[in-house]
Amino acid sequence: MPATTFMGVLEEMCAGCAGFGIMLSVHNSLIGEIIKLFGSDALKEKYLPAMATGEKIGAYCLTEPNAGTDAASLAATAEDKGDHFLINGTKTFVTNAMYAGLFVVFAKTDPSAGYKGVSCFIVDADSEGITLGAPEKKMGIKASDTREISFADVKVPKGNLCGEIGNGFRQAVTILNSGRIGVSFQAIGIAQAAFDEALKYSKERKQFNQPIANFQAIQFKLAEMATRIDAARLMGYRAAQLKDNEEPCHREASMSKLFSTQMANFVCNEAVQIHGGYGYIKEYAVERYFRDARVTELYEGTTEAQKMVISKDLLKE
Repeated sequence: MPATTFMGVLEEMCAGCAGFGIMLSVHNSLIGEIIKLFGSDALKEKYLPAMATGEKIGAYCLTEPNAGTDAASLAATAEDKGDHFLINGTKTFVTNAMYAGLFVVFAKTDPSAGYKGVSCFIVDADSEGITLGAPEKKMGIKASDTREISFADVKVPKGNLCGEIGNGFRQAVTILNSGRIGVSFQAIGIAQAAFDEALKYSKERKQFNQPIANFQAIQFKLAEMATRIDAARLMGYRAAQLKDNEEPCHREASMSKLFSTQMANFVCNEAVQIHGGYGYIKEYAVERYFRDARVTELYEGTTEAQKMVISKDLLKE
């Protein structure tokens, strides 16, 4: 199915549970996409059908304790041993780690070559030498499993190299467009759910013998929230459509991610404000949406990283 279809599904899933939604986003937008674009026919045949049925869940291993936005400074290594590679290193903030049947792992095959020395591998989760850390205690998206993974002399068959040697960094940058569009729709789903709750509450909550929805202060909040959600959704679908048409979407994906995630944090903050003191109570859904929205400005490239991508692209012209 096209990206535009998947993004509609992803928004609805994230409106219900953003933690479950990010599992779908990573599994499809990052893992499935990178195998589809760069994997050999053998890798596609081995992994994609099992991923499509849910038999195997994918996890993406790029970020390290000392390498986040600066992905070229990875410390993990993959040493060529003739008939296999030997992977060593630690990855952090790995989504789906506990449930994964396969990992996409980025490691240095030539540590002296900087970003040109990074390669991409498909690693079976049951490989010997893989150790999962404790689950991270996160502010939000708690249904999503996030933890550190260590690789100690993990043997990976030569056939599990995804793409060409030394091309991993370019693959990671390419695939981030899909991930960023996915997070855009995660943010839109969270924001829409928060807005729906705020709209409903404003009609039910009475002060001064009338629903608070009658007050212009509340009406203006709702108008601003709805407008920003609509704008974000349109930006997201523009980026997804460009991707479906196989047109460049680097700038548009980052613009969508930048705007949508800031929008979600604004909308969720306003939803809590409309609920007043009840918005701070866990019995009300907007408290969860408020916490879930925050991470959207952090992963798949921070807000600042999106501004770097956009401005660099603008300055090329």
